[in-house]
Amino acid sequence: MSAPDTTQPETFRADTDTPQDRAHPVRAASSSIAPGGRAPATIRSFLTDGSLAALCAELGRATGTTVRLRDEHGLVLSAWGRADEPGADESPTEGAATVPLVVDGERIGAITVEPSAGEPVAEAVPSAVELLGHVACELCTDVVELRNRVTEVRVLSRLSAMLTDGGSESDALTLAIDSALEALSLDAGSVVLLPEDADGLSSREDEADMQVSVARSLSDRWLNDPAPLSRGRMFDRSALAGEVVISKDLLNDDRVLMPNRCRAERLGSYIGAGMIFSGRPIGVMRLYAREPRSFSASDRRLIRSIAQQAAAAVEQARLLGMRERERRVQRSLQVAGEVQRRMLPRHPPSMDTLESAARYVPSMELGGDFYDVFDVSGSLGVAVGDVVGKGVAASLLMSAVRSALRAYADGDADPARVMTRVNRALCRDTTVQEFATVWFGVIDPVSLVLTYASAGHDPPVIVRDEGGELTARRLETGGLVAGVMVEETYTSARVQLRAGDVLVAYTDGMIDAVRFDGERLGRARFERLALESVEEERGESAQVIADRVLWSVRRFSGLAAQADDQTLAVVRVT
Repeated sequence: MSAPDTTQPETFRADTDTPQDRAHPVRAASSSIAPGGRAPATIRSFLTDGSLAALCAELGRATGTTVRLRDEHGLVLSAWGRADEPGADESPTEGAATVPLVVDGERIGAITVEPSAGEPVAEAVPSAVELLGHVACELCTDVVELRNRVTEVRVLSRLSAMLTDGGSESDALTLAIDSALEALSLDAGSVVLLPEDADGLSSREDEADMQVSVARSLSDRWLNDPAPLSRGRMFDRSALAGEVVISKDLLNDDRVLMPNRCRAERLGSYIGAGMIFSGRPIGVMRLYAREPRSFSASDRRLIRSIAQQAAAAVEQARLLGMRERERRVQRSLQVAGEVQRRMLPRHPPSMDTLESAARYVPSMELGGDFYDVFDVSGSLGVAVGDVVGKGVAASLLMSAVRSALRAYADGDADPARVMTRVNRALCRDTTVQEFATVWFGVIDPVSLVLTYASAGHDPPVIVRDEGGELTARRLETGGLVAGVMVEETYTSARVQLRAGDVLVAYTDGMIDAVRFDGERLGRARFERLALESVEEERGESAQVIADRVLWSVRRFSGLAAQADDQTLAVVRVT
């Protein structure tokens, strides 16, 4: 608001008035406001060298009147004077016209037009002064808007930098409330959050459903008191509905529930805004001044913007935290899956007349299937099992069943007695929703007699050469799934094996394999694939046959994702 300066521009500094500052009214006014501070409601905040007062004086001389610039108290500001100079206490003369200067809803000063020597003021003069006032107000409004935008960008930049450096939700809210208190020149405040799964305020009359996340200059007594600030929690409800809530005088506001509580805390006024992200309420930012105070439209826009940025930062921090937790869980699952797979024998044992192989393809990191091939008092024990469910619970149950099976088989080669004891242990240590299907067989390597028992498991098949033609025989004998009825007993069945026989035991993930069109493999088709695999690999090892069976199932399902683990155990009589 000064005449253009023709001197060489100096380097700009925010804390000094350079010629370059004085040549640009908006920039000069911006530099007169402390960074992050609230622009005081006075024309002095926008003055640099008194050029507006000088322009008023020149206009008065040109029109034969007295045109004066006055501050918000009515004091006359001198032409080319500094903003901090005291004004003259001169009342307007009789018949003076006043043009108020209003910025952001607040009167920051006025321009008065006073007649000289008793002569009437020309009709065009007040209109010209009014236009001058409009221009001045527009420039000052631009300065206020610029300050708010700078504050908003500064807060957003700080929040973004903090989150980039791995800041937490608490860090984001601390930065947000400190920035809001500084920007609005307020004295105290807090941020209260709703539960993460909440859709809004509950019907409670108190604030037990909200948690104070961060607070400034408020006593523990105030923060720990569950009573709401307003009747019916109307302040928070309005804020979470998208409004900026204001109380100019908490002690005399009929909406305030307990004014004496505010008096004891020395709180005079309040402004609050909801923290809302993508239409979902997160919490409320509550700010206070120690004295009664009016809040401008600029103050309302600023707190709404900071609250929105804080809500976005909280969601971002929560997302980052969730991703980090997910990475830790994923890593834990990977480690647990590796441990689980190490429990399965990588190289199943073979004997002089028997060779074995197994394959395990989990559908998740942790599976509920298992197989085991181990020595049982000089015989070859073979087991396959499938516990209910998937994930961590299923893997723990699977480990328990496998361990129990091995423990009870040690020293007892009767599969029926082993299965009965496994069932009792499972019934004792699990709930009714937890059970398992298990098939367990023992093959004597000398007599080649297979003795087996089943607890509700899919029947294995024996592929045998009958006069040059391969046939598949199901081992149907079985009982109830393990873990349901403690009194259940199991019976054994015996099968005499021959040289060249191939035992194929599996879990339901094999027969439940599906293609992209949803068609299921089924038991009959799986048995045919097993028979064809043995036919195509006649004379080959159990390892080759197992690979061939698994490959045949994979060829059927293609690249379609499978919902269940796939487990296969093969024993070939040599």
